[in-house]
This record gives sequence, C-alpha cells and structure tokens, in this order.
Amino acid sequence: MADIIHRAGIKAAVAKVYAALATVEGVAGWWSREASGVSSPGNVIELIFNTPTGEVLGVIKFEVTSMIPDKQVVWRFISGPDEWVGTHASFDLYQDGDYTIVLFAHRHWAEPVEFMAHCSTKWATFLMSLKALVETGQGHPSPDDFKIDNWN
Repeated sequence: MADIIHRAGIKAAVAKVYAALATVEGVAGWWSREASGVSSPGNVIELIFNTPTGEVLGVIKFEVTSMIPDKQVVWRFISGPDEWVGTHASFDLYQDGDYTIVLFAHRHWAEPVEFMAHCSTKWATFLMSLKALVETGQGHPSPDDFKIDNWN
C-alpha cells in the first residue's frame, strides 16, 4: 500500500482550522463549492467537481469516520475515482505558536500509480486553498482551484 502525506502550517487558532475541515460549509470553502451532506461520524458528504463553465468533471463521496474536536478529522472514500474507493484521508491538527499544523494523509492506495502523483499535487494545492480560506477568508475551491495538468 502507498500513502500521500503533506504538512502545512496555517497562521490561525486550531479551532478555526478544525471548523474548515469538520463542516460541509468549511469544505465547500476550500475543496469544492458543491458540497452537501452531514458532517458527523457515520454520515456522508458528497462533492461535485465542475469546470468553470459547469461541466461535471467528477463526484466524490466520503463517510466521515472520526472527528475529534480541534485534533483530527478522518474520512473514508466510498465513491469517486476507482483508486480512491476504500482509501482514507486524515487531517491531524496541533497548535505550534501562531500556527496550526495540519498533518494530512491520504492512505491505503493499492499502488503508487501516476494518478497518485497527480492527486498528491492536487492535495497540496487544496491544502493551500485551506490555508488561504482560514487566513484570509477566501479559499480556491473547485472550480476555481489551481489547475496542474490536463487531468483537471
């Protein structure tokens, strides 16, 4: 199995970062504007990814598996790209001075394929979107995300 991992520092209180990860409204502010569902353990959130003109690029659904206030959010992907189904994303948080440190992992990939490399870079751009949302109030969620290649 293979994992994607990233570390990002966000100049904000941990509670503010947690809120951006632990609520549907928060996720819509940094990952995909079209987010719906219920953000609590055992419930599902759906994200729709569109082009700027509204064409659907993809849909992802994940189950919220764990939420520890101001410490951790964990998701299990139940639909979306085949490589994602059954994988887990976790966001571990801790305060370090003026920064909240986000330790992100997208774990349990079957193998390290080219699509995993694409997703690793995209996760990095979305973590920077999370940082922008929390620090400035304006993230860059899909469809206004940073395009990295011809797959998005």
